[in-house]
Amino acid sequence: MDIATLVGLIGSMGIVIMAMVLGGDVGIFVNPPSLLIVVGGTLLVVLMKYTLQQFLAAGKIAAKAFMFKSQNPEDIINETVELADAARKGGLLSLEEKEVASAFMQRGIQLLVDGHDPDIVRMLLNKEMRLTVERHDFGSRIFRAMGDVAPAMGMIGTLVGLVQMLSNMSDPKSIGPAMAVALLTTLYGAMIANMLVLPIADKLAVRKDQEALNQALVIDGLLAIQAGQNPRVIEQMLRNYLPEKKRLAEAEAAG
Repeated sequence: MDIATLVGLIGSMGIVIMAMVLGGDVGIFVNPPSLLIVVGGTLLVVLMKYTLQQFLAAGKIAAKAFMFKSQNPEDIINETVELADAARKGGLLSLEEKEVASAFMQRGIQLLVDGHDPDIVRMLLNKEMRLTVERHDFGSRIFRAMGDVAPAMGMIGTLVGLVQMLSNMSDPKSIGPAMAVALLTTLYGAMIANMLVLPIADKLAVRKDQEALNQALVIDGLLAIQAGQNPRVIEQMLRNYLPEKKRLAEAEAAG
């Protein structure tokens, strides 16, 4: 579970709801027709942009914003160095029984064990990495589309409400409540876009970058193992993937 995503979502919603409670009657902020226009309209408009299968897959992809936890690059480096030590002592075939945390690394190890040419290994793993990045990017695009459409549907709902209000100007007492209802659709659209779907889209983009970096790290490590490089050299090479501050801190600690 990604605590940052959960805390951010619950906290932001909680602040807005608390402001509503402190301001008076919360019930005035609930209007089913406005919700229907914004929520239903947003989903249907976004559905027009994609196939049904792609649209339904977005829900599964969104779970990565809350549940997915990428592997720490330092753990991958340590795991790769252990594999390099094992391969140096017992050859590449000794890696076949090794258990690793990443399914991507496991598939790469199998390619090494099967004796494929380094160019083939690089091509296959790079292709899988590219497809993984595209899946994450696709999910992010769907939620970003929702973030674009929701405020627009909110504005459409507001215009519908204003038309209904202006058509009943003969009753001055109804103008205030009708105006409030009209503005609720704008509120719903802004909340859905800025407090839900756009943050999810951004978090999926972060996940994409994290996974791409980890998989690139795995590819370089496995190819170095296949080339028979020294485990310490491999470790030093892979540590270039870490942030500079972390590398400097480790160098100071080692010195």
